[in-house]
Amino acid sequence: MRIGHGYDAHRFTIGRPLVLGGVTIPHRQGLLAHSDGDVLIHALCDALLGAAGLGDIGRHFPDSSSEFKDIDSRILLRAVMDKLREMSLPVSNADLTVVAQAPKIGAFIPTMCSNLASDLGIDHGRLNIKATTTEKMGFTGRGEGISAHAVVLLEE
Repeated sequence: MRIGHGYDAHRFTIGRPLVLGGVTIPHRQGLLAHSDGDVLIHALCDALLGAAGLGDIGRHFPDSSSEFKDIDSRILLRAVMDKLREMSLPVSNADLTVVAQAPKIGAFIPTMCSNLASDLGIDHGRLNIKATTTEKMGFTGRGEGISAHAVVLLEE
């Protein structure tokens, strides 16, 4: 087995949609980023790449490249999965956490799970997504942005 951990954070901004786990969530602000700003998928990509020993998301999809400007992060996740398939490293399971004071995302988690399990090529039972707040502490608690953590196991 190989284990990987990923983390990502983005600040809120006006005029962009909020996308988490490939789902557009109604909110007054979106996340500032070169891509669509999906912190959950970015953390997942970093965990997968780390477990495979392939560096991080910025190495493969640099924010200096116009090719990735406003790109759907699910496209990036599928590209990461292509790399893992080439290395014969299937995903055993993934556990993901969204850290946000607002918005509440519980109602959207089943759709996020469906999206990501499909992109990872795993059963829904091998993917867990949860959400938490920081009890109004730190940048997420003050409503300045959202962060996410991801832990994955790959099989060798």
